[in-house]
Amino acid sequence: MDFLKVVLTAALFAAAPTWAGDLTGPQKNAARSAKQYLSMTGFSRNGLISQLSSDAGDGYGVSDATLAVDSLNIDWNQEAVRSAKQYLSMTGFSCKGLIEQLSSSAGDKYTVDQATYGAKQAGGC
Repeated sequence: MDFLKVVLTAALFAAAPTWAGDLTGPQKNAARSAKQYLSMTGFSRNGLISQLSSDAGDGYGVSDATLAVDSLNIDWNQEAVRSAKQYLSMTGFSCKGLIEQLSSSAGDKYTVDQATYGAKQAGGC
């Protein structure tokens, strides 16, 4: 039984997010950039990582961008609500169309569950 506790504890620590104090210089900069983006508009986890790591964006390495984003305490469902509200403030969307825009790999890159939550909470469904 003690062995199982040790294994489970080790697994929990391995799965724990990286804390900001553990980040390298570039990762801290990427986290700061991520916070700036989030202060302006809604982002999905994958969308934010893509923005930070894109050559057309900030140009951070994918691993640095991923660690930076994962070090932040972000409610992705609430980000999906923000994004959905922003879309609805610009134009009309069907429920299905809004969910597809939010979850598309060419769109915002939210998970389908996050996109559905965001669309419903924003009044799009």
